[in-house]
Amino acid sequence: MYIVKVINQMLSKRWQLIAKVYLCVWLLLVAATADAQKSDVGNFYPLLQSHAAKNNSSLSYLNSKHRNTEKWRKEAKGKLQELLAYNPDPVPLQSEVLSTTKRDGYTQHLVRYNVSSGQQTKAFLLIPDNLTKPAPAIIALHDHGGFYFFGKEKHSITDDQPEVLVAYIQNLYEGRAYADELAKRGFVVLSPDAPYFGSQKLDPELVSDRNTKSYYDKVTEDESENIKAYNKFAGEQEIPMNKTILTAGTTWLGMIVHSDRVAIDYLLSRPEVDPERIGCIGLSLGGLRSTYLFGLDARIKTGVVAAFSTTYEHMLQEHVRHTWMIYVPRQYQYLDLPDVASLNAPRPLLVQNCQQDKLFNPVGMKAAETKLTGIYSKMKAADKFKASYYDVPHSMTIAMQNDAFEWLEKWLK
Repeated sequence: MYIVKVINQMLSKRWQLIAKVYLCVWLLLVAATADAQKSDVGNFYPLLQSHAAKNNSSLSYLNSKHRNTEKWRKEAKGKLQELLAYNPDPVPLQSEVLSTTKRDGYTQHLVRYNVSSGQQTKAFLLIPDNLTKPAPAIIALHDHGGFYFFGKEKHSITDDQPEVLVAYIQNLYEGRAYADELAKRGFVVLSPDAPYFGSQKLDPELVSDRNTKSYYDKVTEDESENIKAYNKFAGEQEIPMNKTILTAGTTWLGMIVHSDRVAIDYLLSRPEVDPERIGCIGLSLGGLRSTYLFGLDARIKTGVVAAFSTTYEHMLQEHVRHTWMIYVPRQYQYLDLPDVASLNAPRPLLVQNCQQDKLFNPVGMKAAETKLTGIYSKMKAADKFKASYYDVPHSMTIAMQNDAFEWLEKWLK
C-alpha cells in the first residue's frame, strides 16, 4: 500500500508503529461506515428511511400524550385491526375430532374447525391425563422456516415422520416436540395450522400451469425429496400470493392473526380449558404470531415470543430472508413491532433472543427490549416483562423451551 510505504520512508520506527495503528483504525471506521450505508434497497434506502423517520409510532404508549391506558389501548388496537384489514364475518366452528392417539401422559386429538366461511384448519389438541378440573391452556404457534408442507407437525409428535421433518425439528428445536412437553406438564395445548401451511397449504393442482411445471418436474417417489420440492415451490409462490392478497384489499398477516384468534374460540369451546388461564408461545414466524395474538386479544393472559423481536427502524435496512407474510402497510406510522406486543401490557410477556440470529440485528433486539422495558415501567409493572438472550443461532433450544415453560407455569398455574 502506498500510504504504508510513505510512513516507512518518512517516520522513525516508533512513529511508524503509531501511524500504522491509527491507519488501521481509520480503515476500519471507513469500512464500517460503508457497510452502514449499504442496504437491500441500495440508494433508495436514505429516501425511505427519511420518510419513515418523519412520523412513526404515534400510538406507542411511550408517546407522552397517552396518559389514559385503557383509552390508548382501545385506540391502538382499533387502528391495528384496521391496518390488518381482515375481519371476516364470524361463522360457527363446526368442529370435529378426526382422530385420537393416546400418548405418554396425554391424548393427542387431530381436530378440524372453521376459520371463516371459506376456510378451515386442522390442529392438534393435546389433553393431559387425569384432569379433574379445567386446566390452563397454551396455543402453540408454529414457525415458517421455508417449510410449508407441515405446520403443527413441526413442534408436535407425529408417527412415521419423514427424514426431512426429523432433521428440521432437530435443527430448530433440538429434537424435542415442545407442544407435547407442555401437555406432559399439565397444559391443554392447541397447535393450529396457519394459512399457507399444513392443512391450509397451497394446492399445486389449482395453481396456474406456468407456475407449477418446475415443481412437477421434480416430483419423485422419495417422500422427503418431494416435500423439499413442494417447499421450494411454495416459497416461490409467496410473491404472487402476497400481490394477490394486497390487490384483494387485505394483508397476509391479517389472515394469519384472524386464524390464530379463532383458535382461542375453539379452546373456549372445550370443557377441559380454564378460560382465565390461556397463553401463547411461538418461534420465529410463530413468535410474530404470538406477538400479535398476545397484543390484540385480551383473552390471552401471558405470552412467549422466541426469535422474533426487533424494531422496524432496524428492519428497514435489511429484509433479505424475511417472508412476505409479516408486512402491514402503514403500521410503522402508528405502532412499532414492540408496540404491538405492548397492547396487552401489563400482562406478563417473555421475549427470547438468539445472539447468533442471522435474521435480526442484535441492536434491533436491544432496541425492542428497551422500548418494552420503558412501557412496562411506565405501567409500573417492570417485573412482568423479561427479555432473555441465548448464544445460539435462530432456534428454540431445549434451554429456551425450559425457560419458557417456567414462565408459563409461573403466570398460568
